[in-house]
Amino acid sequence: MPVTIYDVAREAGVSMATVSRVVNGNPNVKPSTRKKVLAAIEQLGYRPNAVARGLASKRTTTVGVIIPDIASPFFAELARGIDDIASMYKYNIILCDSDERIERELHLTNTLLEKQVDGIVFMGREITENHMQVFTTASVPIVLAGTKDPTGQLPSVDISHYEAGYDATKYLIEKGHKRIAMVTGPLIDPLAGMRRFEGYKRALDEAGLSFKDSYVYNGNFRYESGLAAADQFMSLVEQPTAIFAASDEMAVGVIHGIQDRGLRVPEDVDVIGFDNIRLAEMVRPRLTTVVQPMYDIGAVAMRLLTKYMNNEKVENHIVILPHRIEERQSTKASAERKPQEETE
Repeated sequence: MPVTIYDVAREAGVSMATVSRVVNGNPNVKPSTRKKVLAAIEQLGYRPNAVARGLASKRTTTVGVIIPDIASPFFAELARGIDDIASMYKYNIILCDSDERIERELHLTNTLLEKQVDGIVFMGREITENHMQVFTTASVPIVLAGTKDPTGQLPSVDISHYEAGYDATKYLIEKGHKRIAMVTGPLIDPLAGMRRFEGYKRALDEAGLSFKDSYVYNGNFRYESGLAAADQFMSLVEQPTAIFAASDEMAVGVIHGIQDRGLRVPEDVDVIGFDNIRLAEMVRPRLTTVVQPMYDIGAVAMRLLTKYMNNEKVENHIVILPHRIEERQSTKASAERKPQEETE
């Protein structure tokens, strides 16, 4: 039989209320009594019943976190930020992998709500009407991390994917490139897919560069789609001189695809990625990339959730964090561009 608070109280010769005060860190207990209770807890191997405590306080100090792909370096770093802040505020985490499937995201959300979590941090791609129905009727606060809902109702923490896509393309334009290709994410993804793509098109338009369908490959954020994109682009009669990939993993695939054809990065083609995962530092040449503050997105989302759970004042329920470009060796400095590239 499991050891109960009654067993501890009997062993220590105190009341159950005293044991409860010791377990919950209440300072109003004599040091000698506290020592006696802690000794009884250690001797009996007592573990407080979180469910019972939750029923009494109507709080479980547990937060659910739904992540699309636990193997993804991007989402793993987000989850680390969430966990660090959760620990700081004495919350436990239930981490769930949705496998990037909408029906599983909805199922996991309902399961976490049934388990009486105090709040949920949700990471996913597309926020559908079905998501909104569940999220807006939930009995606990839900904060989106690395995404946002189309209506702007729900609290969220993210970057501006549109501006980031624009900045990445403009960066290449400012280096003298006129033939710039893009490996997009899935365009059904309204943010990391479509908005980054729209930012790319806006930068081309502002620079007076024509948009070409042949310079766009619809990828899936994975390495293999970067390889396939490089094969498509390098097969063109008029090859691009620069390629913007909407994820670092695809950018590495692009680099390897270019190298497989006997070409060099950046001597023949500049490549820029997106996210700044650890892989960007591991590949050779090291990858120039758009830096998403992944850890900060997770940390800020969790802090925002604690405010809602503790009824603290929230100034802004939609938080947009800054991005930046980390320049490494996969792109050349403007002065290093070949004369024919500058005059094309």
